[in-house]
Amino acid sequence: MEMITNVSEYEVIAKEKLPKMVYDYYASGAEDQWTLKENRNAFSRILFRPRILIDVSKINMMTTILGFRISMPIMVAPTAMQKMAHPEGECATARAASDAGTIMTLSTYANSSVEEVASTRSGIRFFQLYVHKDRNLVAQLVRRAERAGFKAIALTADTPRLGRREADIKNRFNLPPYLTLNNFEGLDLGKIDKTDDSGLASYAANQIDQSLSWKDVKWLQTITSLPILVKGVLTAEDTKLAIEAGAAGIIVSNHGARQLDYVPATIMALEEVVKAAQGKVPVFLDGGVRRGTDVFKALALGASGVFIGRPVVFALAVDGEAGVRKVLQMLHDELELTMALSGCRSLKEITRNHVVADWDHPRVLPRL
Repeated sequence: MEMITNVSEYEVIAKEKLPKMVYDYYASGAEDQWTLKENRNAFSRILFRPRILIDVSKINMMTTILGFRISMPIMVAPTAMQKMAHPEGECATARAASDAGTIMTLSTYANSSVEEVASTRSGIRFFQLYVHKDRNLVAQLVRRAERAGFKAIALTADTPRLGRREADIKNRFNLPPYLTLNNFEGLDLGKIDKTDDSGLASYAANQIDQSLSWKDVKWLQTITSLPILVKGVLTAEDTKLAIEAGAAGIIVSNHGARQLDYVPATIMALEEVVKAAQGKVPVFLDGGVRRGTDVFKALALGASGVFIGRPVVFALAVDGEAGVRKVLQMLHDELELTMALSGCRSLKEITRNHVVADWDHPRVLPRL
């Protein structure tokens, strides 16, 4: 295999290697996939204002997230069904994140259970939660995650229904019969069967609670002492409501552009959310990050850190645990280089003055 020199090259190889149904499931977005493209393209509309002649012989990228010290502000987002990419699935990802000294978020719809992931190697882990109609099941899942040593709950709040993912409909997506959603083992909920369209859409329609509301963020706090991150926030209004509801943090996310198409790229929505949060809780960015330069831009716009999803599953598909480890290392090294070339020796030195976005100076329309 030719040497891989950046994160995006893993996707090209993964596309050749994975069955079409699996690759399309990981790679595709909703409907016209405008937001999917925009999640990447929007980063190119932010340019650097580097500072020179600063001693950058020592660079510190360490940060603290919800009280936990990690090696860099780059964390692993929840992505479902990782054993479709590699037989070791989420356990391999967890080991790679642990070795990198960063946080891994496990999906409710993982092929490895919270207990299996917890037993792989010590590390800081968050649990992503879909709220099902059966609240006893939800409470049981949360308590299991807490018992297994997970440190926070990332509540996915943008999925009362599944977005229309046309690739999954065309492929009649289903979970391969040799795999299960291991968090539901023994509960008759571990299979996603073949249907006339997307098996996942049918599964979600039957299981996910469409009545989920802000009062449920408060309910979650009655069943767990873990901090709750609200994932899927894109507006100032929802930022304020999340803080009022007791959220410990906010993840600016459009679900990898898989839910509502034509929402803004997350990097475009980030500043609005950061300003509304007023420093009361940390704000994180999820979506479109493929370079260390992207991470720097997110930090400059006020994010406390970023989560990466697709790069992890594609690297996992290509080279298992070693692939995920390499993706995290490449992003770490690229961010370190970007900091050095911008004149920043620590994360706190990265400021809004280090970037200029095309929306900073909107063109004035000529008078008619």
